[in-house]
Amino acid sequence: MAKQAVLFDLDDTLLWDERSVAEAFQATCRVAAEKRGVDPDALEEAVRREARALYESYETFPFTKMIGINPFEGLWARFSEGEQDEFRKLERIAPTYRKQAWTRGLKALGVDDEQLGAELAERFPAERRARPLVYDETFRVLDMLKGSYRLLLLTNGSPDLQKEKLAGVPELAPYFDHIVISGEFGEGKPAVSIFRHALALLGHEPEDCVMVGDKLTTDIKGANAAGITSVWINRDNKARADDIVPDYEIRNLEELLPLLKA
Repeated sequence: MAKQAVLFDLDDTLLWDERSVAEAFQATCRVAAEKRGVDPDALEEAVRREARALYESYETFPFTKMIGINPFEGLWARFSEGEQDEFRKLERIAPTYRKQAWTRGLKALGVDDEQLGAELAERFPAERRARPLVYDETFRVLDMLKGSYRLLLLTNGSPDLQKEKLAGVPELAPYFDHIVISGEFGEGKPAVSIFRHALALLGHEPEDCVMVGDKLTTDIKGANAAGITSVWINRDNKARADDIVPDYEIRNLEELLPLLKA
């Protein structure tokens, strides 16, 4: 396929966000295990469950779902940027949300300790910020693409948090001609509008571009709707439902290179 531009998702496509979050949970839960003897794996499961339930109970949930901000990002995001009123609400809610998620998770295991919940709520963001992980092949692939293709980063999320993730890996942003964050644009993937905005920035037609991402429901669905060639990176060999079908499927970013040259 003769293409002129490549659009990349950020989290779990270039950055290994899932591992960063998992390791932050493990480190934080070990603190609780040392202090109160709880099972760290059981605590992580409980906190994840309580965080989801709390997150979905807030009036801001439809907005966060539309922008593409998940409950675990809410456990460390500051929500200090973004023009919409919902970001100011999230900024006010976030400290209480974090504390309640951890306190309720402890309580689910029989530990009623609000002080420890507050301590863990502050520990988790620090542990996550200490882990800006990238995949082994990320920079090798970007080095091979830069100069031959226009590159655009298209990421869902809160502006401050996505910028912080990029700041944690300062070598990454300079590869891209444009960086589009859903919280700044006002709508997230899979909305066709954000893909059209990206195309307008690049000055290319949909058929000139390829979108690479790990999520069928956002990256691939949106690219397909916008007429952009979609490449699903499926590192974990996840099963795919037939309602969202990528044009191509790869297991590693390096598999993208022969596709582009074909």
